[in-house]
Amino acid sequence: MTDQSSLLFDQFTLKGRQLANRFVLPGMQRGWSVDGAPTDTLTDYYVRRVKGGAGLIITESVAVDHPSATRSAVFSRLDEGTFEAWRQCVGAVRAAGGHILLQLWHEGAVRKDEDLGDGVVVTPTLSPSGLMAADRPRGRAATLEDLEEIKQSFVRSALLAQKAGADGIELHGAHGYFLDQFLWEQTNRRSDRYGGQSLPERARYPAEIARSVRAACGEDFIISFRFSQWKEIDLKARIAETPEELALFVSLLRDSGVDILHVSTRRFWEAAWPESDKTLAAWVRQLSGLPVIAVGSVGLSTDIMETAQGLESQSDAQASITLLDQGLQRGDFDLVAVGRGQISDPEWVNKVQEQRYGDIIAFSRKALGKLDGETDHMEGVPPKA
Repeated sequence: MTDQSSLLFDQFTLKGRQLANRFVLPGMQRGWSVDGAPTDTLTDYYVRRVKGGAGLIITESVAVDHPSATRSAVFSRLDEGTFEAWRQCVGAVRAAGGHILLQLWHEGAVRKDEDLGDGVVVTPTLSPSGLMAADRPRGRAATLEDLEEIKQSFVRSALLAQKAGADGIELHGAHGYFLDQFLWEQTNRRSDRYGGQSLPERARYPAEIARSVRAACGEDFIISFRFSQWKEIDLKARIAETPEELALFVSLLRDSGVDILHVSTRRFWEAAWPESDKTLAAWVRQLSGLPVIAVGSVGLSTDIMETAQGLESQSDAQASITLLDQGLQRGDFDLVAVGRGQISDPEWVNKVQEQRYGDIIAFSRKALGKLDGETDHMEGVPPKA
């Protein structure tokens, strides 16, 4: 039986692309790349979720074309050396009827230096102020020259994504990584034009990157921006203290060429501020006027950080669908990202549409390392969704 009443299965048009429904596979690290290039395993992972019903695929975090972006050999990168593999991956997703954004990313101070001894460091870790948090130094503050080079690396990687046939890119500005480190006052202590007391001042650099990608890739290319209040190292962190500050921030992103905002919360249904029952996604949609992707523990009983700490999630898809439909009716968001649910069950969306809730494969931490018979690469490493 197909649930014909759910708005979640209505089509949605995003910058001329007609998505089959409102469900998104968000970016989650799988560790299935070799020297930065996606393997057949990773490509098949995306294709199976397209066939399983996801209307939009957002890839795992793909390091931009700069040596400081990441040191991991199993994380994806997008440069001339990995372009052909990405072209094939994108082509396979498109051939299956899917739409795809590549999530561009730089680790910032999360990355660790490669110390060769005697103080010799190959490609230092760079971030706004050399801080993971107010009391956690790592690497060094990027110079203005460094920042210009990194900005151009985002542009180069975006152009390669476009050349590969992707519908667009997502700028990863969440969870305490490089772009988010500009937004958070604890990690941005700069005294130049990329620092400041207010969120709009601190957001100038991420906004410049969005503007530069738009100028290079043209108006037809989709640019998503993912952000969060919480950080993996501080679950109570905030970049916006008030709705008024949030309004200035999302308006800056909109005016810089961003088409859609991906609002990452730990629990999608929770209110953003105590004086209102509005969720963060609902505030962002109202204040920006842009389409919004909501995300956070959809279909599950525990959030991502509880899972990372060893607690098991139980499937609660039916209850989530009721809340999500209510949110769509109110106009709180336009799309919804389902991370862990689709990690465990590539048919999650189809099963929900057919109301086969009892057939959904419940998420467990074991699925972070392997699924569907795939090789175990990342046991115990939480996805970023």
